[in-house]
Amino acid sequence: MKTKEGTIINQGLEDEMEVWGYRPCLWKMILVGMAAVCSGGLLLLLLYWLPEWGVKVTCTHTSLRDAHTLLLRTTDEFRQWFRTTVHVMLAPRRKPFDSLTQKSTGQVSNEDHIVSSIPEEQHQIHYFTHHSTTYFWNDETQTFDFHKGLEDLKVSCASIHSDHSSGLSKSVQNYRRLFFSENEIAVRVPSLFKLLIKEVLNPFYIFQLFSVILWSVEDYYYYATAIVFMSAISIATSLYTIKKQYVMLHDMVAAHSVVRVSLCTGNNEIEEAMSTELVPGDVINIPTNGMIMPCDAVLIHGTCIVNESMLTGESVPVTKTSVPSSGDDAARSYNMEEHKRHTLFCGTHVIQTRFYTGELVKAVVVRTGFSTEKGQLVRSILYPKPTDFKLYRDAYLFLLCLVGVAGIGFIYTIVLSVMNKVPAKTIIIESLDIITITVPPALPAAMTAGIVYAQRRLKRVGIFCISPQRINMCGQLNLVCFDKTGTLTEDGLDLWGIQRAENGSFSPAESDAAKESLVKSAFVACMAACHSLTKIDGELCGDPLDLKMFNATGWVLEEPTEEETALHNPIMPTVVRPPKHILPETSLNHHLSESMELPETRLFEIGIVRQFPFSSALQRMSVVVRKLGEKHMDAYLKGAPEVVAALCKQHSVPQSFTETLESYTRQGFRVIALAHRQLESKLSWHKVQSLSRELIETNMEFLGLIIMQNKIKQETTGVLTELRAANIRTLMVTGDNMLTAISVARGCGMVQANEKVIIADALPPKDFQPASITWCYTVNPALINKDNQCVEINVEEVVCDQDHTVQEDRYHFALSGKAFDVITEHFPHLIQKLALRGTVFARMAPDQKTQLVEVLQGIDYTVGMCGDGANDCGALKRAHSGISLSELEASVASPFTSTTSNITCVPNLIREGRAALITSFCVFKFMALYSIIQYLSVTLLYSILSNLGDFQFLFIDIAIILIIAFTMSLNPAWNELVWRRPPSSLISGPLLFSVLTQILTCLFFQVLSFLLVKQQSWYEIWTPQSDACNVTRTSFSSHNVTTPHDHKNIKNYENTTLFYVSSFQYLAVAIVFSKGKPFRQPSYKNWPFMLSCIGLYSFLLLILLHPFPAVDRFLEIVCVPQDWRVTLVVIVVVNAAVSFILEMFILDIILWRLVFRGHKGQNRAPESHASATPQVANDRWASSCLKWLFCQKSKKPRMLYMQVALELQDDLDWPPRPSSVTYATQPQWDVSANL
Repeated sequence: MKTKEGTIINQGLEDEMEVWGYRPCLWKMILVGMAAVCSGGLLLLLLYWLPEWGVKVTCTHTSLRDAHTLLLRTTDEFRQWFRTTVHVMLAPRRKPFDSLTQKSTGQVSNEDHIVSSIPEEQHQIHYFTHHSTTYFWNDETQTFDFHKGLEDLKVSCASIHSDHSSGLSKSVQNYRRLFFSENEIAVRVPSLFKLLIKEVLNPFYIFQLFSVILWSVEDYYYYATAIVFMSAISIATSLYTIKKQYVMLHDMVAAHSVVRVSLCTGNNEIEEAMSTELVPGDVINIPTNGMIMPCDAVLIHGTCIVNESMLTGESVPVTKTSVPSSGDDAARSYNMEEHKRHTLFCGTHVIQTRFYTGELVKAVVVRTGFSTEKGQLVRSILYPKPTDFKLYRDAYLFLLCLVGVAGIGFIYTIVLSVMNKVPAKTIIIESLDIITITVPPALPAAMTAGIVYAQRRLKRVGIFCISPQRINMCGQLNLVCFDKTGTLTEDGLDLWGIQRAENGSFSPAESDAAKESLVKSAFVACMAACHSLTKIDGELCGDPLDLKMFNATGWVLEEPTEEETALHNPIMPTVVRPPKHILPETSLNHHLSESMELPETRLFEIGIVRQFPFSSALQRMSVVVRKLGEKHMDAYLKGAPEVVAALCKQHSVPQSFTETLESYTRQGFRVIALAHRQLESKLSWHKVQSLSRELIETNMEFLGLIIMQNKIKQETTGVLTELRAANIRTLMVTGDNMLTAISVARGCGMVQANEKVIIADALPPKDFQPASITWCYTVNPALINKDNQCVEINVEEVVCDQDHTVQEDRYHFALSGKAFDVITEHFPHLIQKLALRGTVFARMAPDQKTQLVEVLQGIDYTVGMCGDGANDCGALKRAHSGISLSELEASVASPFTSTTSNITCVPNLIREGRAALITSFCVFKFMALYSIIQYLSVTLLYSILSNLGDFQFLFIDIAIILIIAFTMSLNPAWNELVWRRPPSSLISGPLLFSVLTQILTCLFFQVLSFLLVKQQSWYEIWTPQSDACNVTRTSFSSHNVTTPHDHKNIKNYENTTLFYVSSFQYLAVAIVFSKGKPFRQPSYKNWPFMLSCIGLYSFLLLILLHPFPAVDRFLEIVCVPQDWRVTLVVIVVVNAAVSFILEMFILDIILWRLVFRGHKGQNRAPESHASATPQVANDRWASSCLKWLFCQKSKKPRMLYMQVALELQDDLDWPPRPSSVTYATQPQWDVSANL
């Protein structure tokens, strides 16, 4: 697709990009080369940092077809630029799946390697590689495309069997390898030299290099050496961390990436090959003892038991069956997501296989390399999106402001020096020096320290982090999404009871499914046979739900051994049977209908003939079985109750089905429905293997319900209460039933007892009817009737009179995955309103969870996601902070992983995030003030053609700044989460007020002391013979003595005065900026920081009040009278007091309380005006006045979700009335008749 900006590739995908074509231009390259030489290489650095400029100034625009260089730009909010080169290769055809003629039997070639004979006609294929994906030129679409694999052919399941099951010839393999390259997820670990070059070319290190060169020219060797030492440590630490992460990822990927495989060739022979040689279309043999899959492949013959924990986070073995070869299912195009129950994914562990005698378990390779599911996961880790956090963007803006201040000083220095006829060399050095003073060289190291300390504290509480920069983002979380099963509730399910259906009605609920009276019932047979369990090393393994159901029956599962299988032509079935001690010896006189009772026999066994695995899309699974001694087969079905009931004969479904189901789901139970069908006697074993599941799963007899209890974890309610009290919104995103999810939300406190839940039941357009939303109100269920275990539920009995509307009450929206899709597509104007109050999202698929996170981020929420790793990977990656409760390999996609299996990690992470964020603000403010204070001192000294000395710079930067900056970051997090959130921006009222007032304070006291020292009676232009300490000296005592000239004019009274005052100012701002409560522990508990401050204060006071000649000589300070020393003490004490009052009293108490808190209390209940105390009334009056003064009165909230909330407060028609219907064709929802 072409746009005015450029051609779009990967349209609609996560990595969608715009692309422009360029070709080199000789005259532009010559000009750039000359400019690079004249600029000393600085132009090349600039073009390296800005790749779009690098391309535009050296190339001319051309078509993509003729391009030699491509310029890529992502279409997301980051708009990242990339430069890549187009390559050319020769191939006999243009597409990987084109057939080769008889002549092209030799191997083909590429541009660099000519192998064997070349066909008569060779095509030039243009391609480029970006982020481990290769894109090829497509003449038909006139753009670049990438090849996924066999799916590109859009083959049907049947054609996989007929056209792709025999393997490939050598020539075809070699040809396809040109397009798909080697089947390897290659994580190249860069050399230390490459990493070093990339690190030192960072703009900040280049600036440091410039500073060091400048200081060396000025003979400031000590300070230059200190900066080089700090930079070397910072670079070494960064290189070690990056290298370690690369090595860890490489080891994780390479552990099983290259294995030997059995390859089926085109002539039906089996040969050994390396997995790196595989291409899409190859047929591989899966060995009996299993293997680690080196590619994505679709199973065409046999059955596999697979552990997919690497992808899903669940270590539960999954049964994979062969892809359908006939029927309606076989006619569908193969899709990896739709047919994942037939697909073996790269990196997953095939534990064991089942096979027919004499035949192999075979699979057709579908995808290889980085196109596989594992490859895409690794790509997302190798090339993550930038961390979009306002703090970092504001930090750059703030640095630009400092650069602007430096520019003013630069001009001031030049003008002043010219006026005083200073030599040109000195003018250049001193004017450049003012720039290096303004931008603090230790800023990156100091900013990183707080994050490193927070990471260590998180590790101590069992939270591991692979993306440290996201710790700061955790401090701004105002919404957390939770998965339900395994996160809010216990992982496993307990069988609460069963309720069988007999003669179209429910029998009373029963708690024991293993009692003798039920052993031969169809209900228990379905529980025992309809599952995907298998035995691995003698232990029963499978889905926890299946395990609970099967164990509740007390039956035994037996699987055939390899020897038993080899004795029979057909595959030996898995057999289930009741234990012998509970099998009745005599006839059981049940009053059950014949269709519901199994014939009895002394040897009662059921063999599972065929299994249709559970499908999340279909929400059901089924099996075909044969009972020992029977001539016919039976089908058993289990799944979501609504789905199962729709597949059953109407008369067999009890009339009270809906009411009974709702009564259980509202109590938080998970309900599974069972059904049975007797198949025709003429169906043979082999014919059953080819039937589609649609033919089997129809006209079933409804058997009843299994009620499973999913208990809420003990810690869940307390954590959610804590988050709610901290003004952090919580919501549930689950794949479970809607009513069950609502019940759990109420049970854990996510929805309070007096709050209403509005279910938005959306339907897509159908039969000329527009899409619609029915608004169904639910209220807290009544008490349980213990006699029949039912609940009286009044779903629609909600009275909305004129005096009491829903607007006054708290309400929540609940949406299903299907409704979410319909509303997103047909009601885009409602999605933000629903997201603002949506609390329960049920039946959500993995991609819908990711979409929901994006919608919430779209209205300016800072979103956290907490899940157990199963089906949550996309949402965990997309959220600002993803927290995985699984320690399996899937957690590598999540920035944070908790070793504790409950959600107590969430408040811990947020507390540490808030502490790290406040620490970042404190350090940044301190480093900014440090540079400004030093800038003020130097600027004032420049006015008398003086400067700070080398050792004064060294003492300030090393002894004061570095020690304080690294110790002030050690404050631990506050013990509890408070309602107030830390600011997210440096460009905000409180922070700007804080920084500006402290700058003005420091400026005032420095100017005061600078001018005051000149007014002293003993003041004169200092010379080595001056002795201001002796006030009785003669004024002409030094005039007749020849002394060495101090060309830098370091030693003078102004220098000494400003050195003392500025040194105390550094400590004062450090203390007032190092804040504790409510986000960090108070500073007095940070003993390294307190010891540093006390030690430095003591040392400075000591050398101020009691000078030491050795120290004075080292620091190049001069002796001043004792009364001036006392005056300086008074000045620094008053300075510290003013700084403290401005920061702690004016800002933190008055202005924050009355002006800057704004709309932070979005979720807090408003206070009643009637109950307002005089103090509250005064606060409101003062707040109004101050907001008017600070121009905050009519300011709209910056966050979009706050704006939507304000709009809804004035919308009398929101939320919609009970039982009303909103149609997509109408811009406003309208009320229909009650349903």
